[in-house]
Amino acid sequence: MGDTSELQAAEFRLVLGHFPTGVAVVTATAADGPVGLSVNSFTAVSLDPPLVSFCADRRSRSWAGIRAAGAFCVNVLGERQEALSRVFAARGVDKFDGVGWVPSPSGSPRLEGVVAWVDCTVDAIHEGGDHEIVVGRVHALDVEGQDGPLVFYRGGYGRFEP
Repeated sequence: MGDTSELQAAEFRLVLGHFPTGVAVVTATAADGPVGLSVNSFTAVSLDPPLVSFCADRRSRSWAGIRAAGAFCVNVLGERQEALSRVFAARGVDKFDGVGWVPSPSGSPRLEGVVAWVDCTVDAIHEGGDHEIVVGRVHALDVEGQDGPLVFYRGGYGRFEP
């Protein structure tokens, strides 16, 4: 595990797990069809130009497809979409089986029922340990639903209560 011991890695996850995050699914249309992965690292980077980012495990086959596509859609999940997040976090399954979607302006899958979506092209990729930090240039975006966000906190899913 690089320069981190197992105990340090467990402590790292425990402590950072106390920071609540939203949950999104990043999708793209790869050469062999649609691909996607769940992320909780999505964030805004810049207003001018409009940039966002997320982090992807460099070993992920879904990330390899997104990277090769050069464009992606960030689908912000709502509080009732935990099952969808779990599907896109899984390995070795057909993530789009039974999942409704339409093409975003870039052609990436825009998932049905999401709270919002952000359509991007890859602007930069930076090394980040066992992950890559992806910066996307925003070309289109919209709010789709009025549900509250799906939240990830201390290893589990929840919802936001204002």
